[in-house]
Amino acid sequence: MTPVLYLVIPCYNEEQVLPLTSGKFKAKLDELEQAGKISDKSRVMFVNDGSRDTTWDILTSLCEEDERYAAISLSRNRGHQNALIAGLMEAKKYADITISMDCDGQDDINAIGEMVDEYAKGSEIVFGVRNDRSTDTWFKRSTARSYYKFLRGMGVDIIPDHADYRLMSSRVLDALEGYGEVNLFLRGIIPQLGFKQSVVYYSRAEREAGTTHYPLSKMMQLAIDGITSFSVKPLRLITILGLIVAFLSFVGIIYVFASIIFGHTVGGWASTTCILCFVSGIQMISLGVIGEYIGKIYLETKHRPRYIVDERKNLPEE
Repeated sequence: MTPVLYLVIPCYNEEQVLPLTSGKFKAKLDELEQAGKISDKSRVMFVNDGSRDTTWDILTSLCEEDERYAAISLSRNRGHQNALIAGLMEAKKYADITISMDCDGQDDINAIGEMVDEYAKGSEIVFGVRNDRSTDTWFKRSTARSYYKFLRGMGVDIIPDHADYRLMSSRVLDALEGYGEVNLFLRGIIPQLGFKQSVVYYSRAEREAGTTHYPLSKMMQLAIDGITSFSVKPLRLITILGLIVAFLSFVGIIYVFASIIFGHTVGGWASTTCILCFVSGIQMISLGVIGEYIGKIYLETKHRPRYIVDERKNLPEE
């Protein structure tokens, strides 16, 4: 029995790129269906993440032109990870397998066929992993590698050079639904789910049109979410740092008393100022890290919905 596949594609202000990539997604589905690899009930499902341009109008037109397109629209912008989980949970109702990917054309659509083949061999999670980062700038390439190493050092189980291009079976999505946290970092959650996993390597292309919606500020926020959502090591590092500073301070006190006893005291504001600035800086950093964790606890305890679906187009229940 051929599986029903839903391509889950989050969109935010993508009016420039959608006319270029939407047809390619559908053509790939048609190709896989003709090859007998997927069911004719498969769909390309877009998730409109509260776009402010004509993205939803374009998606509505696509759904009216062809039933192979489906779309949902969130009531407001909730961020990429929440838009992605919204699409996955919606697709779970109808699909045997889902493949999540970006709509900018950078993810190689030919890897979709390889992922479906891996599923046919028994894999329930298939990660799309970049085989090189030649399209990135030197800064982005070096910071990305450092980020993956740092996350692993913090104890986060993450697949290097993997973003959100992956296949998941309905069983995996059922397990994922049990993760009710508001602060989502799917790249860290998915590897923890277990099940049989495999990897498909692909080359990432340049964006076909428009501008990236992941500037440095959002990348930094994603990095912070990844660390604070999966590791308490930063809190332990604060404790260790505090012990080191306390030890150095104790050594300093002994030195001061020894200087007084032996009459070698010398007045100087520079050393005092440096010590005060150092200790104050450590305290502020420590408070910031603790505050980040407390903020996440605050958000989680509210149990607010991660997203609200406003409209649906071309889904089977309609």
